Amino acid sequence: MRFEALVVGLAALCLAASGCKKEQGGEQAATKQAAQGEQRPLRLGFFPNITHAQALVGNGSGDFQRAVPGIELKMFNAGPAAMEALTSGSLDASYVGTGPAINTFLKAGRELRIIAAAVDGGAVLVTKTARTPAELKGKTLGSPQLGNTQDIALRHWLGAQGLKVGQDVTVTPLSNPDILGLFLNGKIEGAWVPEPWGARMVAEGGGHILVDERDLWPERRFHTTVLVTTAKALKERPEQLEKLLRAHVALTRQWQQQPEAFITRVNESFGKVTGHPISEPVLKDSFSRLEPALDVLPGQLQQAAEHAKQLGFIPSSDLSGLVDTSLLKKVMGEQGAQGAPR
Repeated sequence: MRFEALVVGLAALCLAASGCKKEQGGEQAATKQAAQGEQRPLRLGFFPNITHAQALVGNGSGDFQRAVPGIELKMFNAGPAAMEALTSGSLDASYVGTGPAINTFLKAGRELRIIAAAVDGGAVLVTKTARTPAELKGKTLGSPQLGNTQDIALRHWLGAQGLKVGQDVTVTPLSNPDILGLFLNGKIEGAWVPEPWGARMVAEGGGHILVDERDLWPERRFHTTVLVTTAKALKERPEQLEKLLRAHVALTRQWQQQPEAFITRVNESFGKVTGHPISEPVLKDSFSRLEPALDVLPGQLQQAAEHAKQLGFIPSSDLSGLVDTSLLKKVMGEQGAQGAPR
């Protein structure tokens, strides 16, 4: 009996030791993986749009490169492509519209995280002849992309006006340049677009702003652009993301405190990446409807998700876990930035 007890005791000790080694090995592997993650360059996505103002300036001025040594910036033309890169591991963070962010969160394992707001406002419905919703009957309107942020806003608004898409009004997804060209040629009545395309439709095509989307939201605030990452990146690359957020906060403050100088820098950077800076009148008109932002409005995101669900673009409007502003709060607390721009 004593011998059997001794054997059992030794076996238990071996198992415990083995378990401890495995646990320690797992912890060491996780620590090593996180360390390797911090060593790799942070990869940040953005679009050549003025609604990605901080990203344009941060890229063009080298602010991002100084804040996050080795950072790699990648430019995209549409939200879905950027979000695919993020979820596949080709990106670590990105500036993006709320529509693609919500869609990706709900359809790609709920791994996406919004870590800061960037830009509010800057979307309008511009028409050529219609001055009331009723006058849109029988007309064709454009939107930048099926199911994107502006497309959902347009379809939801039309429904609220009692107008049925496909029956009373035709909505055609088109690229922003094509929208402008068709509008100038009288091929479409108008479109719901982000800036500077709304201002261009007004300045170059004699358009009329039928709806300023700010008027549809509480306090006239809705997010056009947010800064996103993944749960994995937050775990493995917190220091790099924190540095990125410091640069984002600094750029946002510059916009609030010296708007004219900042807007000039946005246009310079926009001109570098596109080859065509925006004319001064269009630039000023565009930015009259854009505002810098930092804090995230969960209620606004929830309402946007409910609109998308009602239209059948997403399967659920449950956004629990989408927003994680812990790093942003840390950065703003360190900088005494509680009073920073919204």
